[in-house]
Amino acid sequence: MAAYVFPDSSEEIPTVSERVSTLVNTLLYRRNIGREEAEGFLTPDYDGHLHDPALLNDMALAVARIVTAMEKNERIAIFSDYDCDGIPGAVVLHDLYRALQYDNFINYIPHRHYEGFGLSTEAIDKLAADGVTLAITIDCGTSNVAEVAYANEKGVDIIITDHHEPEAVLPEAVAVVNPKLGEYPFSDLCGAAVAFKLAQAVLSKVEHELTPGWEKWWLDMVGVATIADMVPLRGENRVLAHYGLQVLRKSRRPGLQQLLKKNRIDQRYLTEEDIGFTIGPRINAASRMDTPEDAFHMLSETDMTKAGERVEHLEKLNTQRKTEVALMTKDLHKRLKNLEEVPAVLVMGHSDWRPSLVGLAANKLAEEYGRPAFLWGTDGNGVYKGSCRSGGTVSVVKLMQAIPEVFIESGGHHASGGFSVKEEHIFTFGERLNEAMAELGAGASVDEPISVDAELRLDDVNQLLMNDLATLAPYGCGNPKPLFVFRDVTPGNVELFGKTKEHTKLTFATENGRLEAICFFKTPEQFTKEPKADVPCTLIAHAEQSFFMGRRQIRLRIIDIM
Repeated sequence: MAAYVFPDSSEEIPTVSERVSTLVNTLLYRRNIGREEAEGFLTPDYDGHLHDPALLNDMALAVARIVTAMEKNERIAIFSDYDCDGIPGAVVLHDLYRALQYDNFINYIPHRHYEGFGLSTEAIDKLAADGVTLAITIDCGTSNVAEVAYANEKGVDIIITDHHEPEAVLPEAVAVVNPKLGEYPFSDLCGAAVAFKLAQAVLSKVEHELTPGWEKWWLDMVGVATIADMVPLRGENRVLAHYGLQVLRKSRRPGLQQLLKKNRIDQRYLTEEDIGFTIGPRINAASRMDTPEDAFHMLSETDMTKAGERVEHLEKLNTQRKTEVALMTKDLHKRLKNLEEVPAVLVMGHSDWRPSLVGLAANKLAEEYGRPAFLWGTDGNGVYKGSCRSGGTVSVVKLMQAIPEVFIESGGHHASGGFSVKEEHIFTFGERLNEAMAELGAGASVDEPISVDAELRLDDVNQLLMNDLATLAPYGCGNPKPLFVFRDVTPGNVELFGKTKEHTKLTFATENGRLEAICFFKTPEQFTKEPKADVPCTLIAHAEQSFFMGRRQIRLRIIDIM
């Protein structure tokens, strides 16, 4: 059960900004945004709040090498990660070269199952065989010391653009452009944002006929990556996410337009949640289910018909992903029902399961049973890999750290993580994890209560509230969506909705009319207190505005009922 910290009604909230409401001041204060940061946070400025790309580590070296390659018509490879950061970043550099009318380049995206993350000697061999003499990485490469050394031997120069933590030894690349190196003023850029900075720097050094500011059209990709990659939405990231969403709402990409239309999303009102629940999953579905190029081509294709075909393919992959996860979850439920006692840590797997999908099933299982779930499958090379989710206050990282000898590698956060297991331990590490759980006891827990921002009345949920909340959007990591408590509220109706009746809806009468409060993938008995019609309860929820199927609706999104 989640622990909540409720606002103290006697607490004095300081005025952070005189030009916004009391509620917005409260939300700024809860996010530790003081007067100095508040004005920039409330009004992001593209020209004033973004740093000069030239300040990034090794940027001058990277640009000089790229300019030389273009002058000599060298074959250039854009080598990106296969996720929702690397692929949008790859589209940015693809669009840069297309805009500069430079055709001697390729995009290379490694296969999640067969090649894994980052540079590999196999990929370098392919690039060298294709005549590539310069490869630019996106969202990877900082830790690829041996692979870059191999590329140097093969005559392939490497420029690394990345945002992952640098290790003690850096690759001997032409340049390592990473905001976590050197003196760059903001270290939390995502990979696609670093690629965008590189594109800006290249444009400043080469002759072109583009209209000044043309590169802002590529901010749609930066916005997708910044929000989907869960980097903190403060500083430069807030500016990039803010303007990225503005461009996304006007984006001319036919694939993106058709994807949104297919999912009945009005592009004019696209939000960060549409990225998180519609765009992001379909980009990731490509690498989880098939080849990551499917998502890349959907985003970069300019032909309407071909883009539509890419969208249809991604929709099929996403449906297939959902089906496989549903079958996996069904199998897990069947196994658990046959157990005499459900263990404190759920550990299950199958050699036929895709490691890229087990995290989705682990999340469902952990939530349903309120305990850690570790699920595994095998990748294309026969390695046992998996994902884990906490399902409560237990730290999966602490559990894995207690038995390091069984893992080839492991890591993550307290709530979720990933791992690969040595073959000799694959059928026994579940027992080891449960033993570790028993031995650690309270030491396995992490006390991270959920903070509620403010107490509201149901009558407060109106357009004025929506306007206030819009001033702080987009929401995400570092700027969580405001959470409110509504005490002693009485639903007039409690019902299940959806094709499979797995979502909950409560209906309330307010002075503004009928108000709906919904929760996806949770039925009434799964809340802390089961809601019932005409019975008072306490609601913990977000307030939101939906434009689904062209219908504007103000509603609540339930987190818990008590």
